[in-house]
Order: sequence, then structure tokens, then C-alpha cells
Amino acid sequence: MINSEIQSPESDRVRVGECIVTLSSREVEVAGARRTRRLTPKSLGVLRMLMRQPGRVVTRDELFAEVWPDTLPTNDVLTQAVTQLRKAFSVDDDNGQAYIETIAKTGYRLLVPVQPLADHETDAIAVAEDSTASQPPAPDAVAAAGVPAVERGSRRWRRLRRRLLLALGVVMLLALVVLSVLLLRRPAPVNSPVDAAVENGTRVIGSPERPYRLITATAGFETYPTLSPDGSQVAYEGANDDGTGGNAIKVQTSGNAPARQLLSPPAGASDRFPNWSPDGREIAFARFGADASCQVLIASATGGAVRQATRCDGTELLSFDWTPDGRGLVFGSMVGRYAHRGIRVLDLATGQWRALEYAVDEDDFDYAPRYSPDGRWLVFVRNPQLGDLWRMPASGGTPEQLTTESAELRGWAWLGDGRHIVFGRRVDSEARLYYLDVERRTLRDAGLDDAQWPAVSRRGDMLAFVHRRAQFGVFRMPAQGGAGERLFASSGRDGQPMVAPDGRQLVFSSDRSGSFALWWADMQRPESLRPIEGLKPEARQAPDWSADSRHLLVVGRDEHGEAVVYEIAPRDEQLHRLPVPAEQPLQALYGADAEQLLVVERDADQHTRLSLFDRSAQPWRRLASLEGVSQARFDRSTGRVLFTRLAAGGLWSVDAALTPASVQQVSEDRPSRWRYRTWTVAGNGSIDYLGSSASCGTTLVRIQSGREEAERCLDAQRLSAGNGLSASADGNSLYLALAISDGADIGVMRLPEQPPALFPAFSKLLILNEKGPS
Repeated sequence: MINSEIQSPESDRVRVGECIVTLSSREVEVAGARRTRRLTPKSLGVLRMLMRQPGRVVTRDELFAEVWPDTLPTNDVLTQAVTQLRKAFSVDDDNGQAYIETIAKTGYRLLVPVQPLADHETDAIAVAEDSTASQPPAPDAVAAAGVPAVERGSRRWRRLRRRLLLALGVVMLLALVVLSVLLLRRPAPVNSPVDAAVENGTRVIGSPERPYRLITATAGFETYPTLSPDGSQVAYEGANDDGTGGNAIKVQTSGNAPARQLLSPPAGASDRFPNWSPDGREIAFARFGADASCQVLIASATGGAVRQATRCDGTELLSFDWTPDGRGLVFGSMVGRYAHRGIRVLDLATGQWRALEYAVDEDDFDYAPRYSPDGRWLVFVRNPQLGDLWRMPASGGTPEQLTTESAELRGWAWLGDGRHIVFGRRVDSEARLYYLDVERRTLRDAGLDDAQWPAVSRRGDMLAFVHRRAQFGVFRMPAQGGAGERLFASSGRDGQPMVAPDGRQLVFSSDRSGSFALWWADMQRPESLRPIEGLKPEARQAPDWSADSRHLLVVGRDEHGEAVVYEIAPRDEQLHRLPVPAEQPLQALYGADAEQLLVVERDADQHTRLSLFDRSAQPWRRLASLEGVSQARFDRSTGRVLFTRLAAGGLWSVDAALTPASVQQVSEDRPSRWRYRTWTVAGNGSIDYLGSSASCGTTLVRIQSGREEAERCLDAQRLSAGNGLSASADGNSLYLALAISDGADIGVMRLPEQPPALFPAFSKLLILNEKGPS
């Protein structure tokens, strides 16, 4: 009989069924096999979990939490680990199915007994099995080897039980076949015309019901939802109904009733970022004028009595929320005319500002602060381009870090219990929602595809979010304007196209094969298109080509989920992991020569920097560093490094040695802080920025010979992806990802009465309470 629960084996050697596993060497000995079989560390981790409770179903969530605590894995990695275990235990053609059972949509179960073995037992058993590989052992031979009679009886019982179970399975299969035939011959009752139509055929029940419904279904974009306190109404940003252009705030019930426009903004203005007051009577929002002015306004939820809360001219990444009593607004960091580093509160009655006292560095930009439902805490996103969630007391104090992902966060909200948070995060080629348990630092996937910018009602437990499912394709476009050419069409999402200096080779990220991968092609031979095997790329930053077009630097994830730098020879299909001495590499670039590499990294204190390494020495030597860098490109034509900063929009340059005195600002406002990856440098030294305008989906601004040219329209209809592009060596062609189909709708759903049980995080979620101030 299989024990329902056992302690983790203390012995280094464990009998699992009829196999012996050596934990220290990860080896599996199978009777009759010519050699031992070795497990990967992750497969052994899965086995350890299954061995603790043989016969009990271990859920996927539990396995992810124990074996992959430092990453956000997909189901594929667990499936591969279990497949390797089955192969290791397999005898003849059973493929290991007799050892590990798959429980559909739940997890796995170990079907065989587990017995820790002392050293003398394992040695004796090994002698007995090796000497009788071709025939059953004689009873006296086994006894002489030191194997107890109980063990021999156990083996015979297992073989007998296997035969009995097989016979029982055959009988049950025959009974099922007979029952199916009888049911098919039985006439089904006819309850409706639809039933009658399928009476003599196979009945199709229909697709599973989604846990949410979309309350908008118009062409275009509806974004930034906010819910009334009781969850009965949703306000969001959508196209202005007055035909004057720009956006307006729309309000509708959380059902499918038609929307009403809250206000009519002036010609050329856009109303954005609605936020419902705690009492449900008012909606705060930002109005951006045609003259680049900005105001935060407050209007009655019924559409009247507008008043100004504050000016926000020149502010990028504006964020604000109501205080719990509804008497003020809390703002994130601001730049421009009303610049302030850090979080502060505006008293609406007096117009007075109160800055919160807490630790914030010069390079930090704190975004989207929100109070917990009980008013005790403030949670915010620090540096949303490479962001994480942080928490501090509502009155200020020592911030503590909740996540350590350096991820592109797409909105967040408190759940009503004050313990959980739901947030959007870009993962590979899409954005998804995750639930976070703030106290336990645990999270789980919410199970919603293409979801971002969540909002939760203060009571009523309603969740609203933006559902955007865009398809992007890779295009080659003339930099001077004109029709573009789509390359390597598919139904997947393509992005980050990087052309080699030779003008022939192209790599790009895509989920076109069903899983996210980096693809390579010789553009003169389209049939050469193929994924780079063995690589799980990071979507955070695009790859970088060497000057001779023979190699690529790519940041990816290893088998343990850690971020590492790979050097790839794509034409030869060679992949080599580089020993970069960086805590968390975010981007890697070739420097002035083959022995120098530039790496954007994040250290243990969550500071982001650009570092120059000499890889001719072992271990690598760090030659110089530059703090607060979010992305970099090496300009081979001038020998300088171009880079963007976390704390501000714009572009800077520094010499190849990263000498602080050589830092110069190239552009004050392009690229913006949020679109920090929408620029590239061509081989001729020209710098290109992608943007958009009210009249053009994708615009281009070029800086050449120190002069900024006039903005031109590249594609009037399509929006460009914001995660990377490249230019040909002569600067005549751009390689970019454009939307083939696009749009965003508002989805709503009711949250469960109790928050779902969360398991220890996929993500590297660290408890940092002991570290003190950041």
C-alpha cells in the first residue's frame, strides 16, 4: 500500500518503485538498463516533491512554487521535467507511465512506493540486480546478497498487482464500449428545434464560458478603466463623440448598455486617466490641451460641475488617485514645470501640497500611488519602464519592495480585502494579469490573456481591465517615407526586428510557432527562416549584432529561470553562455572592440546601471559604470554610446570608455520615458525616433549631423510596437514592427468572494524587510 504522506528522504539513495535514485548525483539506476540515467536539477526537484507524498496529487501550482521560485515559468517547463522523469524510470516501452500519472488540469501523482535506503542495503541490492540482469534471481541468491524476504515478497506483489490492474482496465474498457453503443442507439429527447437538428449527430455543447465579458465592442481603443465604488458603472477613456478629435471620458454600466460621454473637451483637447471618487459622486481626470497644457479636473459623475484641482503642464507619466477620505489626491512623481521627485498629497480644499517623507533616489520615478482599502499603506510602482511594486506606510517612512522583476508593469489595483493586489505585466509577446499576496509575497496568474490596466471597485468586488489583442508584423520601410514591405508574414506576433550590419540577416522575436522564441533569417533566402533552438529570449530588450555580422548578444533565461547573456552564431546555430559578472543583466551590447562588452544591469540594491566589461580577463573586469541607464546603443560611426535614463525622458551620449565628463544630452524630450526603446542608430550615425500623432499612426523624427529634421508620417494607419527597431547601415531603411490588427476593449468580471489560494511566486519575489531603506 502506498503511504499517503512521508517525510522527505534523509538517505542519499532512495528506492522509487523498482529503481534506485541517488539524490546527490541525480542518477537513476534501472534494473536491466545498461547505464544509469541522469536527471536535470529541475526534474530532480519535481521528483523530490512527488516523493514526499506518493499516491497524492501534487498540483502544478505547488510544483511551480517549490521548483521554480525565481521565475515566471510556462507549463512547458514542468511538462518537460515530468517527461524526463518518465524517460528515466521507463522500462521496455512503458515510457515511465507506471511511475507518474498526469491528473488533467491539476498536477501529477507518483504511483509507486518510496523507500529510503541505507548504504549497506543499496550496495547489496545493486549486487543482486547486476548479477541477474538476464533471468529472475534465485531465492537463495537474493538472500545471500542481503535482500530481505519482505522485499522479495513486495516485488512479487507489485508484479501481480500490475497484472491485476491491467486485467481490470481491459474489463472496464469493454464495459465502457458496450455502454457507449447502448447510449448511441437510445433516441435523445427532442426539446427544441436545435435539439432536433442534432438528434442524429454528435451534440456540440459549445465553447467554455469566459470568466469576463467585454462591455465595449467598437473599433479603436478604450483604455484606463475606473469603477464606481459599488462596481455598477465603469468610466474609461475613449474616442470623442463630438467629431473634434481627441479622447473623452465615457461612462456606462458594467453591463452592455450604451455609453454616455461625461464631458465634451474643447477642440484639440483630450480627457484622460479617469479616477472615481470614494463616495462615487465625482470623477477626477486629466485634460491635455492642444497647446501642451495639462490640468487635473474634477467633475460630477453625472457630467457637470467641473472644477480644477491643479495644473500639470509638461508632465509625463502623470498618475494620481483619491485619498481614502475623498478630500485630496495623491500624485506620483512629476516632471516639467511642476516637477517633484517622489509622492505628495494635494489637499483639494486649500490647494496645498504635502510631500511624503521617505527614501527616494535621484534616479527613481515613483508612479501610480494608491492607498490600501484600510488607509494604512501606500503601494506604488518605482520606474515603470523596468518596474517593481513597492509599499510604505500611508504617512511616509521606509519603503519595502514587493517584487524584483524589473518588468514592464501595465497598471495595478488593490483588492477589497486589502491583502491582495492585481497587476498587469508584459510577458513575452503579451500582457497578463497576476494576483499578488502582499504579506506572503506570493502570486499567481489570473488566467486572463491579453489583459492589462486593471481596476477594482471599492466594494462590490468587480474587476475591470483593458483587453488588447494586437497582431504585429515585421516591416521594412523607407526612412524617407513610402510603402513598406512586410517580411515573413504569419498569424503570430512579431517584434524587435534587428538587422545585421551586412544588411542580409535579420533576427526578431515572435510567438508564431506557438511559443515565444528568437527567429533568424537570411533575407536573400526567405526559406532560411528558423527559430534559434535552446534559447528562451527576454522580451525586455532587443539583441545586438557584432560589427562583422557573425554574432549576436541576447539576454535570455536559463533552465533555472535566471537572466543570463548568450552569444549566438545564428548562421551556424551555435549558442554560448557568457560569464557576465552581473547580478541581473537586462541588455548586452558589443563595445568598441571584440573584447569589450556593455551591459545594462540591475544590482542587489535594485540600482540600474550601464557597465563596461573587459572579457579578455577571467573573471571579467568591470572597467566603468554609469548609473540610472534604462537602455543603450553603441554608435560605431562615432565611437560613442547613446543611452536613455530611468528618471527622465530624452537621450544622452557618452564616450566608449563611459567617462563621466563626456556625458552630453542629445535630445531633451525624445524618446519619452515610457517609449524609451522606440529609437535606433544607423551605421551612418543618424538617430531615428518613432512616435505617433493625432493624424498619423507611426511618425519618424531623425537627428542627423546634429540637426533634428521635421517629423514625417511613416504609416498613417498602423501603430508601431514600442519595444525595439533597427536601421540599415546606410540609414535608408528601417526595420520595425507595425500592428496588422489592433484595438482595445474594456472587460469586466466579478471577483471570487474569497481571494484564490496563492502559491509562492513564480517571479523572484523577495522579502526585503530585513534590508531596511532602499
